[in-house]
Amino acid sequence: MLLLSIVFIAVYGLEIAAPGLPAGVRSLLAAGSWLIWVVFAADLVVHVWLSDRRGRYLLTHPIDVLTVLLPALRPLRVLRIFTAGQSLVTRGGRMSLLRSTQAIATAAAVLILIAALAMLDAERGAPGTHIGNIGDALWWAATTVTTVGYGDTYPITGTGRAVAAALMLVGISLVGVITATIAAWFIDQTRHTAQTENSDLPARLDKLEATLAEINALLLANGHGSPRAGHTGRDGAPVQPN
Repeated sequence: MLLLSIVFIAVYGLEIAAPGLPAGVRSLLAAGSWLIWVVFAADLVVHVWLSDRRGRYLLTHPIDVLTVLLPALRPLRVLRIFTAGQSLVTRGGRMSLLRSTQAIATAAAVLILIAALAMLDAERGAPGTHIGNIGDALWWAATTVTTVGYGDTYPITGTGRAVAAALMLVGISLVGVITATIAAWFIDQTRHTAQTENSDLPARLDKLEATLAEINALLLANGHGSPRAGHTGRDGAPVQPN
């Protein structure tokens, strides 16, 4: 399913970004897009059939249901990529900041691409539009998802504004995910350092005790706390220290 989602991005992107393709190629792309829809529909039917609580499964998988019932929401299928990315981030024990950053960057890039394509599909050809090509759409998506919003490009159609609203919500969530990931990494590193230091504490105490024992033995050998070597009384008996 993840591979089909990636293939769908390519098919959907070509349909939107290259409207001047020959009719035969466009028909082939459209057929491929609908074929992917059929596969996703079959996947949903199988999962619902195998589920013990079918109604609950439908309620807990709204994206899958919407993309099957409303083919216009086909781009939502690529959200499966984010689910797979999350499993890659959390797999393998302690979280790696590099792995998390790579997953977030990939998710952001896919999100920008899908939003740009959806926006271009909605705005292209509209009277007075500010987004007429893929470059404008990508620029708009990048400034929106990062909450910069220069205002030089913006949607004017109802569908375009709906896409913009969805991207704004997801963009804010993405900023929160980035902040939470970095904070969680620092907390994880601090906890690991504390655990390491606490695990070394008994060994350090044993080493300190051994050092004190050696110092005590040297003091005794030098005559502190024992008869001084070589000091005797008139009768030849050793002199006790004061």
